[in-house]
Amino acid sequence: MEKQLEALLAGAWAAALAATLGSLYFSEIMGFVPCELCWVQRIFMYPLALTLAIATVKKDAKHAYYALPLSIIGAGFSMYHYLIQKVPALQEAGTACGIVPCNAQYINVFGFITIPFLAFTAFTIISVLLIFVIIVDKRR
Repeated sequence: MEKQLEALLAGAWAAALAATLGSLYFSEIMGFVPCELCWVQRIFMYPLALTLAIATVKKDAKHAYYALPLSIIGAGFSMYHYLIQKVPALQEAGTACGIVPCNAQYINVFGFITIPFLAFTAFTIISVLLIFVIIVDKRR
């Protein structure tokens, strides 16, 4: 059970770290200016990278209880942002988002993979792994 918890925590941390580094790559190296909703998603993702790193090093499953709400809320913002980009009826809401409109798509791979889609995927992976951490921890 201990090894399983360690692997789940490490996986959640790896997803958060990859998402954090990916967002920094897009903004600092590629020069993509984040929109308002991108900043909100960063507010939820960046602490996850730090919190889950601590949880992984300490092998403390209790961090999952604190990290899971951040991940779920972040996933909600990512899904909303993705819908603004992809659903024509909602695209009008994205124009009033600030300097960079939230319906702008810096990347669009295969017609559906955008930055909010990548963030939603990371938040979902983290949430699922943290739910498993909680389940395994309760069985101990």
